[in-house]
Amino acid sequence: MSQSSGARQINRAEVVDLAFLDHLRSIAAGRIEPERGGAIPDRDLLELFDSQMVSRQLDLMARVKRLENKVFYTIGSSGHEGNALLGRLTRSTDPAFLHYRSGGFMAERYRKAEGQDFIRDTCLSFAAAAEDPASGGRHKVWGSQPLWVLPQTSTIASHLPKAVGTALAIARGSAGHDLPVPEDSLVVCSFGDASLNHATAQAALNTCAWTRHQNLPLPILMVCEDNGIGISVPTPNDWVRQSISSRHGIEYRQADGLDLTRGYAPVAEAVEDCRRLRRPVFLHLRTTRLMGHAGTDFEIDYRPMAELEAAEALDPLMRSAERVVARGLMRPEEIEQRYEALRRQCLAEADRADARPRLTTREAVMAPLAPYHPAEVMAEARRAPERDQRIEAFGSERGLPENQPPRHLAIQINRALTDLMLKHPEALVFGEDVARKGGVYTVTRGLWERFGRRRVFNTLLDETTILGLAQGFGSMGYLPIPEIQYLAYFHNACDQIRGEACSLQFFSNGQYRNPMLMRIASLGYQRGFGGHFHNDNSITALRDIPGLVIGCPSRADDAVNMLRTMAALALVDGRVCAFLEPIALYMTKDLYERDDGQWCFDYPPPNEALEPWAPRLYNESADDLLIVTFGNGVPMALRVARRLAEEYSIGARVMDLRWIKPMDKQALAEHASACSSVVVFDEGRPDGGVGEAVLTALVEAGLADRPIKRVTGADCYIPLADAANLILASESELFEACLSTCA
Repeated sequence: MSQSSGARQINRAEVVDLAFLDHLRSIAAGRIEPERGGAIPDRDLLELFDSQMVSRQLDLMARVKRLENKVFYTIGSSGHEGNALLGRLTRSTDPAFLHYRSGGFMAERYRKAEGQDFIRDTCLSFAAAAEDPASGGRHKVWGSQPLWVLPQTSTIASHLPKAVGTALAIARGSAGHDLPVPEDSLVVCSFGDASLNHATAQAALNTCAWTRHQNLPLPILMVCEDNGIGISVPTPNDWVRQSISSRHGIEYRQADGLDLTRGYAPVAEAVEDCRRLRRPVFLHLRTTRLMGHAGTDFEIDYRPMAELEAAEALDPLMRSAERVVARGLMRPEEIEQRYEALRRQCLAEADRADARPRLTTREAVMAPLAPYHPAEVMAEARRAPERDQRIEAFGSERGLPENQPPRHLAIQINRALTDLMLKHPEALVFGEDVARKGGVYTVTRGLWERFGRRRVFNTLLDETTILGLAQGFGSMGYLPIPEIQYLAYFHNACDQIRGEACSLQFFSNGQYRNPMLMRIASLGYQRGFGGHFHNDNSITALRDIPGLVIGCPSRADDAVNMLRTMAALALVDGRVCAFLEPIALYMTKDLYERDDGQWCFDYPPPNEALEPWAPRLYNESADDLLIVTFGNGVPMALRVARRLAEEYSIGARVMDLRWIKPMDKQALAEHASACSSVVVFDEGRPDGGVGEAVLTALVEAGLADRPIKRVTGADCYIPLADAANLILASESELFEACLSTCA
């Protein structure tokens, strides 16, 4: 690998590689007197050093094979190989959420599984081969199902909230729930010093401290691998220690990740204390960054050469080699032979991985994203709770909700949640104010008293934490039913669904899942308590998330059946579901006239459910006009349809989409083709709303030959009081659009 001096200054991978070999030769020549270092068993030291060399050679291989277009990822672990200590000192049943510089950790954890070949598997991942056991060729991630390493692609610590959630789930698992890991497991999650500054990381740390302040168990080991720089931005000197060491509720520990013999005891102590005391421990692991952020990062553009050379002099492999030689475990020439043998092995495995099949069809890529087994889902959805349990919960046979008069949306959702909690002992309801208060709109009233505080509980007021907890509980076999108090609040935590929850099955090739039924009090038109944050009408951010199921009922019986189906989708297929509950319809009882009671509905029998993804049709024989809408738009459309019939003899068919994503485009096209014109009523904004998707589906179905109009809200935030009605789409606008379309 000889190059000119100038080229070698640029190719820091070669500089680091040759510097290590030169260091071995200096030890052999007596120019460096090696020291034994601190207390660590010889076997541990020897095997840890080997794992470090494996990780280093994989990094070097990636730089070489990327130039041959055989490798597609070059962010490496060089300088961070000391995290092998964590791979060794934690168990293979301790769930791990890892930083992308975790080659040493993974090499060590692989020792805990028979028949696993770390180099082969990692090369398959580098090559994006379909046989990659972590992601099936979808991304270079650190992951393993048998070793409980859940794949992460995060670069901004967005995996920390779900790591906290997993630790909380483990801590609660001893009370009547069978965990997939031992009850004394801990969670280990790692991240860089730059990621520590991200709001998501701070949310996770705050949750740890908040939990510990209440003396609740939380066995999580948060490992900050501090190399002093985030891409090109230096971390201020001593920032990590100063910002964390005195933080209330979090045990702060330090360890040297640059010297195995100095780091071994502190890491072992941190792991043991976290496991034994069931407390959050923050382990500040000293590392260095070698070979730049990634293969395309030329550090000499922004780091002085003296600074680069100082960082490279901290190479942890140099210290490990010295300790191994000082103890007489290997001679320098034996280390070099092993190092070069690993180089040849990694290069050869990379060539073999490059020859393996890759994902070649869209269907293959998307296969694990949104699994759906309709027969199994509907069988589960229609499975009723035990009758005796229901009678006890609802007070009597007569008290069963299906034996009660028709009721409105909020009441029937509450009853449906009760049935779900009876049917699924693993179900948990949590969020802001959901417990004793019963939620802002009383939808969860009585659940806390009926099922207890272990299954119905308030969280701190942070949506990122709520959705992180949901992911953690889901990965530990629970059915989490988190509540987001208002639709606008979801935007505070959107990435927990977009980047984390909905991507897990995709990036793990279906090996891991975090089922979830997320309830969101949603949409506009509510009276008395409005404004932007409490009257938001935009679901664009939700609609854009791959794999997410979105349902929005307009009536009570549909809400009950959709909740049953969504719970089944979560349990059977691991799906993440968003259930949008129209706030303005929670207490609505009437449809056409005051006290007509026509927007109250019977509670469906407990063995009934709603099959995805069918819409509901009203006035199905009408063929002059199709009105397509959802949520609050449905009662408006029905009133408009009656007026059109009475005043203009126009027959209007009304379609309630119910399922926003996936949308039944075939049913949409069938009903649109049967009508002379179409009006789409979308209470959201003009851009990115459901109406755009409906119009696009109609055009793509070849139905642009008929009059089509769309009615939406304005492109504006929603103000307070009656001014909101100037922004939201109105019933009168819908009526005028229908008239003009049918003219």
